[in-house]
This record gives sequence, C-alpha cells and structure tokens, in this order.
Amino acid sequence: MTIPHDDVTREEIHHRQIDMRGYRRGDGLFEASAILIDSKSHDFTPPGGARTARSHTPIHDMGVTLIFDADMIVRDVRTFMRAHPYDTCPGGGDSLRALIGLRIGAGWNGEVRKRLPSCDTCTHLKELLGPLASTAFQTMVGLRPSALNDRDSNGQPVKIDSCHAYGATRDLVKRLWPYHHTPT
Repeated sequence: MTIPHDDVTREEIHHRQIDMRGYRRGDGLFEASAILIDSKSHDFTPPGGARTARSHTPIHDMGVTLIFDADMIVRDVRTFMRAHPYDTCPGGGDSLRALIGLRIGAGWNGEVRKRLPSCDTCTHLKELLGPLASTAFQTMVGLRPSALNDRDSNGQPVKIDSCHAYGATRDLVKRLWPYHHTPT
C-alpha cells in the first residue's frame, strides 16, 4: 500500500507495522499497548548480526504496555520481544520500569528522554512511548473531564493552537471560544 503521489513504480523493501490500543482493565486501571513489527521483502542479516531473518519474517516483533490510573500515573510497564536482531536486545526493555510513577501528560517526552538513557534502552520501544502517551489520552477521552475547560495562566484555553483544528484562526475556536478567535 502506498500513498498515491505519482505514477512512479515502487518496490517494497521494508515494512513497519505499529499497532496501538487502549483498554479499561477489570481492576480499575487502564492500559495503552503498542506492538512494532519490522520485516524486509528479502532475506536480511543485520550489521554484525548472527541471525538472518527470512523474507517477510519479523526482524523486530516487540511491544510495550503502560498500565496507568485515572490520573494518568504510570503504575506498571511491561515489554516483550518475540523477534529481535541481536542476542542482547531483550534487556533493552528493562529500563522502561523507570517510567513507573511518571504522569502521562505535559513534559512526557522530555522526561522519557531523561529517564531512559539510549545505551540502556531499546530504541524501538523508546520511540513508541510518545505516540503511546497519545493513545493513553485517547483511551481516556470521555472518561475524564474535558481538556476544553483547561486554561493557562492568562485565562486562554490551552487547546488553542495545540493542533491544526484548534488553531486560533479556525472555525472551531470561533465557535468554542469566540473571544479568543483570531480572524484571518
């Protein structure tokens, strides 16, 4: 599958699948889980690797689950690696336990970078954590008070200019907060 841009032919070389899901658990907590699978369209031996992954079989098949409470505090972290290129890879998920106690919210990505040194953390699991935080937020939409009411120190809704739809010049801002709308 490709995004249509032109009539150029393409040969698939690499395929990355990322699947993220959010859950309500029976114990009152919530989960946001991510699975990443990489494969090649040809046999592949990673640089310095001893294992060759056959065509269309996973080079990476790994995942991370954040278990959090209604206040978005991480209560547990779980990882798995069913396929990985190097023998030492499975240890790269252990460092993610440093996220326990961290609140999923503003400053998440910066705190993840501080708590998870690259030399101790699987790059692929670490790169899932940004979009996984978004998945956690989407899981909680409708279960927590709306962020539409949150204001900054100047009284402006924090959602304004947080994305394209909430741009200060957009109709959505004009409808929700006419006083804060900036005409084009």
